[in-house]
Amino acid sequence: QVQLVESGGGLVQAGGSLRLSCAASGSTYLITAMGWYRQAPGKERELVATKTTSGTANYADSVKGRFTISRDNAKDTVYLQMNSLKPEDPAVYYCTAANRRGGLNFWGQGTQVTVSS
Repeated sequence: QVQLVESGGGLVQAGGSLRLSCAASGSTYLITAMGWYRQAPGKERELVATKTTSGTANYADSVKGRFTISRDNAKDTVYLQMNSLKPEDPAVYYCTAANRRGGLNFWGQGTQVTVSS
């Protein structure tokens, strides 16, 4: 199986920046796309950004132009650079990786992002 460990969350002022990291370990050969989702209190988990092994990125409209996803395939790590953070961005951010054998994605435990106004 695959284990995903996120880091980099925390408290930042509105307009500020944070960089999230997610390192994969275990059977990483199973991983295809990697990405980030987020879940705010009382809301459903939503897509933030994903990136395939070939480099194709996909972003939620709400973060386009502010967030950048990057990936180091050699290190089995995906990053999320978050700039111009807004009061609507706070959530638990989850790293996810797709399984080339199908079935459920792998998920990390989540990291909290808080934005103060």
